[in-house]
Amino acid sequence: MFKRLSITFWATVFVTVVCLSLVGVDVWRSINARSEQLLEKERQGANLARAMAQQADDTIKAADIALADVVERIESDGRSARALARLQQQMQAQVANLPQLVGLFVYDESGSWIVNSRAVLSQAYNNADREYFIYHRTHTERGPHVGLPVISRSSGKWIMPVSRRLNKPDGSFGGVVLATLDIDYFRRFYESLDLGTRGAVALLSNDGTLLLRQPFDSGRVGSSMRDSELFRHYAAAAGAARTGSAFFHSFHDNEMRLNSFRPLEHYPLFVTAAMSREEMLENWRRDTFTRSIGVVVLAALLGFFGKRLVDQIKLRAQAEAELRQARDALESANHTLERQAMSDGLTGLANRRQFDVTLGNEFSRAMRHQDTLAFIMIDVDYFKQYNDMYGHSAGDEVLRAVSKLIRALTPKRPGDLTARYGGEEVGILLPNTDLAGAQAVAERIREAVQNLQMAHNGSPFGVVTLSAGVATIAPQRGVHVAGMLVEAADKALYVAKSAGRNQVSLA
Repeated sequence: MFKRLSITFWATVFVTVVCLSLVGVDVWRSINARSEQLLEKERQGANLARAMAQQADDTIKAADIALADVVERIESDGRSARALARLQQQMQAQVANLPQLVGLFVYDESGSWIVNSRAVLSQAYNNADREYFIYHRTHTERGPHVGLPVISRSSGKWIMPVSRRLNKPDGSFGGVVLATLDIDYFRRFYESLDLGTRGAVALLSNDGTLLLRQPFDSGRVGSSMRDSELFRHYAAAAGAARTGSAFFHSFHDNEMRLNSFRPLEHYPLFVTAAMSREEMLENWRRDTFTRSIGVVVLAALLGFFGKRLVDQIKLRAQAEAELRQARDALESANHTLERQAMSDGLTGLANRRQFDVTLGNEFSRAMRHQDTLAFIMIDVDYFKQYNDMYGHSAGDEVLRAVSKLIRALTPKRPGDLTARYGGEEVGILLPNTDLAGAQAVAERIREAVQNLQMAHNGSPFGVVTLSAGVATIAPQRGVHVAGMLVEAADKALYVAKSAGRNQVSLA
């Protein structure tokens, strides 16, 4: 019976099977491409949320460090005219060094200005009615408080207040120290993120209060998002599980978006980066439509020109090979960019991102193996004065020279890491190292830098010197976190600087 069937039948069956196969393959590829597109956008959103959380955490932390310094100076030096004059100069320098700061202010227990970074005291302003002032007056905690964005009475700009409580010698409420962060500093960063024309980013408190959203709408600042799908999903999770991605209808415009959310490491806030699902799939729809038209045309041509079937298959295979080659080239380029993103462009040391990743890994390893983990925090003494006297280009050269020397004197064991922690600060992570060993490394580096004899007329030592803080930890599960090691070394560094600099202090 099969022998009686004509070649036309078999040709028709062959072309029909091929055409149906092409259509089926195209449908499968379209579905698969859609899934890959969504996964890629989810990864992109997670990376954006991570960058936003890091930026917000670093921005607030820098202001908080300045606040802690002001609190310590007032509570230790008192409020005499001479002490306040010195403090005012220090506040001006801190505001000049931190672009996110609008100003630093100190208020007494009645809400009146004592001193501020602007060197002008106006008796017309009293901030006793502000949320942050009421909070510190009614709470005895000494930690930082991040308040709701407000319009500054002194500058007329939108600012985010970060504050700390001042105590009198008897422990009673003595006032508030306030740092005002420029909302435009956050907005400029958020505007630089590629979220499409209908994407949005937001910074919220852990109680569901909206602090900032881009696109910016002043009417929404301070509004509650406790009833939103985003907040309900975030609040239902706990701990590390609060980092995630999911599709939600927007609380503001009902747009369906992929929301990638992440909490800040040190403050009770979280961020979200949201991309429109319609925009995410726009390219996929266009590509799918274009490809589907091609498949239909190809199937029609195959119906008339079965002879060209082999040629079409060869062209398709060639196109797929080119796509794979392009994909491999793109993956290679992405790996190269990732490596570049993990190093500091000025000093050649590891950057803060790589340090954070390595610290987490080594901290977990030390916990598993019950080893000791050491960390050295190094700071160039009187570096601001060096920049002011010799210029920023000369300051960069000093950082390069110091970093090169530190890198040469640092052990090269697996897990050892030397990273630019920020500004003129360099951190050295030393796994399986005790306090004495880390101190020896720090002292060797300090002496070597001093022996370079790089002139520094702005320093009482006459040459460029270093101060260092050394700390070690034998981490225990449920007791320690990685940040404790950095914090201990940072406090030791502060002790070394307070004791006159050009020395190593142990935590």
